[in-house]
Amino acid sequence: MELVPALARWIHLLAGITWVGLLYYFNLVQMSALKAAAADGTAAGISKHVAPRALLWFRWSAVVTWLAGAALLGAHMHDAFMLRNGFEAIGIGAWLGTIMLINVWGVIWPNQKKILGLVAADDAAKNKARRVAMLASRTNMLLSVPMLFFMANGLSHRAVLGF
Repeated sequence: MELVPALARWIHLLAGITWVGLLYYFNLVQMSALKAAAADGTAAGISKHVAPRALLWFRWSAVVTWLAGAALLGAHMHDAFMLRNGFEAIGIGAWLGTIMLINVWGVIWPNQKKILGLVAADDAAKNKARRVAMLASRTNMLLSVPMLFFMANGLSHRAVLGF
């Protein structure tokens, strides 16, 4: 086993577990918890202490997952993204992961900064940001299922990818 593919594989798996795990946490736990906490006036602790830390791990684990996946594909990255030469399935997974990464940094994080008060926003802008961030996060959660499917089943080139 070569060191670089083995290391990239484990980094990809661990960062991916962190990224998708936090994605599911936000969608299945934190959103409803914040709603209940807002109703009884205890949401400040989650918004001030938990959400910023979780979002930090969320967005950077997305980057590390993508970079490690790119390292794993190596010279075959072009074939994967062009969906050719036997890399079609893993390429679909790579495209879905790329869309999810762009969604994290281009949609979710800019809106979360407004929600958390890290950038100035009035109440109307914060309400809109909540809706947009929620929809983007739910979209990523839905995309994670086929992404994981194609990643797990697209490994027809196990020897090339170090699996």
